[in-house]
Amino acid sequence: MKAARFHPLRPAPAPGLPRLSRRPLPGHWTLRLPGLPVSFHPSRRSVVATAALLAVTVAAFTGSLCLGSLAIPPQRVVAALLDGLGGASAAGVGTGGGAAATAAAGPEAFVVQNLRLPRALVAVLAGAALGLAGALTQAVFRNPLAAPDILGVTGGASAAAVAFLTYGEGLSIRWLPPAAFAGAMVTALAMHALARRTGASLRLILVGIGLRAATAALTTLFVVKSPIYLTNRAMLWLTGTVYGATWTDALLLAPWLLGAGGLTLAAARRINALQLGDAVAGGLGTRPDRDRVLALAAAAALTGAAVAVAGAVGFVALLAPHIARFLAGPAFSQGGLAAALTGGLMLLAADTLGRVAFPPLDVPAGVFTAAVGAPFFLLLLYRQQRG
Repeated sequence: MKAARFHPLRPAPAPGLPRLSRRPLPGHWTLRLPGLPVSFHPSRRSVVATAALLAVTVAAFTGSLCLGSLAIPPQRVVAALLDGLGGASAAGVGTGGGAAATAAAGPEAFVVQNLRLPRALVAVLAGAALGLAGALTQAVFRNPLAAPDILGVTGGASAAAVAFLTYGEGLSIRWLPPAAFAGAMVTALAMHALARRTGASLRLILVGIGLRAATAALTTLFVVKSPIYLTNRAMLWLTGTVYGATWTDALLLAPWLLGAGGLTLAAARRINALQLGDAVAGGLGTRPDRDRVLALAAAAALTGAAVAVAGAVGFVALLAPHIARFLAGPAFSQGGLAAALTGGLMLLAADTLGRVAFPPLDVPAGVFTAAVGAPFFLLLLYRQQRG
């Protein structure tokens, strides 16, 4: 047996702890990004699950463009999308001529391009942000019950967003996501400080209930003090909906999802180490406290951006990581992207169902996610207390 070489400037790993290997395990593939010192080792199971989720999301996205008070066949939806691309290239992006060209093309093209397409896109982006934020939160606290809406992080983002809408009428709407991020970050740091000593489910839930109550009280205060013409909008928005979503909302959300989500997936190995506990993570050469705070910051950024455009949608961040782990695997590097796709698919399906279930009413997507997520949360809590 060949003895391991010793390097005086490279400390040996702690006895009994595994090394962080750069070689993929059996059943895994290696994916390297050209020009970047980042590589991924996804398992075949996670790749198949991610591809299947992506295919289902594309199918659901197409169905969302077809369904509604005005049913449009798929071939006409495709024709409207192609016509929109041609009109945008002819009129120029942002010149204002695209809407007039769309209206002239007919009601179906107008509905697809200006109403349903941005709404479906915002639903997918917001759901993906919530799903990834939920996977991050559960990995950081090592608790299947942890989610931004359960722990009060969504409530903090909602309170900050309502305060912005109430007192920041003269400010640009582009400042709404940073305001929601600030509220989510303050709540996440408070949760980290109050529940850092133990990840016990009961303590975590009790702290989350306290933070949710505090942020709900602040939100109610801001709604009461808001002008009457903003009250109805704020109450509908707090239910969680992408009704009336525009291209501006999609452009506000996309950079936050791409930035925070991309950095999170690039640091998936460090988050995997956090799932093993501080002792093992430290032995693997990571800095658990720093990585935990950075992961919470990314979760707060994703939650704040999603809440800013879609409102306080409940239970997507709780459900999506569980479904993703069941399909792709338990490690964050396996289920992170799958959680994002699952969250986007869930919110898109809930929004589409809200448009077609009770015509002519447009039921907020948060009603359906809560109807499914609340029993699932109680089941998880029951299993945690018994197990």
